[in-house]
Amino acid sequence: MKELFTDEEFVKRLVELRNIKNVSAREMSLEIGQSESYISNIENGYGMPSLSVFFYICQYLDITPKDFFDTGAKDPSKATELFEKIKALKPEQLVVIESVINSMK
Repeated sequence: MKELFTDEEFVKRLVELRNIKNVSAREMSLEIGQSESYISNIENGYGMPSLSVFFYICQYLDITPKDFFDTGAKDPSKATELFEKIKALKPEQLVVIESVINSMK
């Protein structure tokens, strides 16, 4: 069974995803309807979000809760965006995309 995220890992992932979105902790706090120091307090170890606020955080970051905990995905929002575009491609176009991806590995 996979070990759960520690508080430190949660904070590290939150900072990573917030930085990918290129927003300040203050801006993010206000955008999710919290006090201006809310995200900063979490990042400095002064508490954790409730489940409902965690869902707001994920929504703000344009990711799913699964994406939040998937540390293998460096930019899950961009991956989701690309996946949506890929779903609309024709089979022969998918073969081309697959070969490009394989050449990048």
